[in-house]
Amino acid sequence: MFNREFYRYFAGVFADSDKNFNATAFISDVTANLDELSLNGRLRNTAIVLQQHLPKEFKKAVDVLYKAAPALRRGYTALVLPDFIALYGKEDFHLSMEALRDFTTLGSSEFAIRVFLKMDLDKTLKVMEDWAEHKDPHVRRLASEGSRPRLPWSFKLEEIIKTPSLTTSILEKLKTDEALYVRKSVANHLNDISKDNTAYMLQLLKSWDNTHPHTSWIIKHASRTLIKKGDQESLSMFNFEQDVRVHVGSFKLNAHHVKLGEELQFSFELSSLKDAPQKLVVDYAIHYVKASGEQSKKVFKLKEIMLLSGQVLQVSKKQLFKDLTTRKHYAGKHIVEIIVNGKELGRKEFDLAC
Repeated sequence: MFNREFYRYFAGVFADSDKNFNATAFISDVTANLDELSLNGRLRNTAIVLQQHLPKEFKKAVDVLYKAAPALRRGYTALVLPDFIALYGKEDFHLSMEALRDFTTLGSSEFAIRVFLKMDLDKTLKVMEDWAEHKDPHVRRLASEGSRPRLPWSFKLEEIIKTPSLTTSILEKLKTDEALYVRKSVANHLNDISKDNTAYMLQLLKSWDNTHPHTSWIIKHASRTLIKKGDQESLSMFNFEQDVRVHVGSFKLNAHHVKLGEELQFSFELSSLKDAPQKLVVDYAIHYVKASGEQSKKVFKLKEIMLLSGQVLQVSKKQLFKDLTTRKHYAGKHIVEIIVNGKELGRKEFDLAC
């Protein structure tokens, strides 16, 4: 995304927005060590070099950002604007809050706002509570996403992990939000809380009106990690069977040696051993090999079913092994296991070659 073609376009936008902006010098500076930088490294480098070519006074620099913003491409590269604010706006809190609110509509200010939360948690949370009632769903989402205790690709907010009630007022305002984009963030925020403060998270969800369709969706999605772990209180909230009586049979892999880039296909039979219907959540887990040689378990959702008395269900699934920005694969012995309502009921080993 941050390649030389992008920087020619980016520099042109800023040259049109500021007559003193030297596009040629900017491109030369920002691409000087480009090949050595990761994706996030290029994002940060862009903000740093941009500051060197904008007015030194923060407010005047922000004015240029506002002029350039409408012509910039939306998406990840637009995070340069919030990152600029996080780096250079700490001394002008109110202007920075306004800029992060406005620039989040281009990509997201979720990473940048955390710098201010770390700097002054109470003051920043008060602003974010107001954002939770904003007319723009991007801003409402920022209120939830930016204050997540364990936001991926960012640092943890230890104070919120310790005291999850700090963000409850934000979540309360968003629990019936009409935008799925916002509801996903609320559910992910709650799922973060469940990892450190399970009792508090469940108590909060039980206090909400689950007859509202939007709230019901959030409650279910927020509980996914607890359900995967077989947390009995979470299972009971959704009437999943707690006394699971099933048998996993004919568990087969299409191969016991898989190469990177190939798919592993597995299949099994799920048989009822109970004289009554059982509401089940069927998951599977892959135990991936890490760089250290140890294994790390990742649980994937498979399906929710109502298994009738005496019923035998055929299940199959394909899993692609391909390097991603969020996962690098390492060669070695892996495990695939079948999980029903949090209980491991079968596992098979296979080798991955990279």
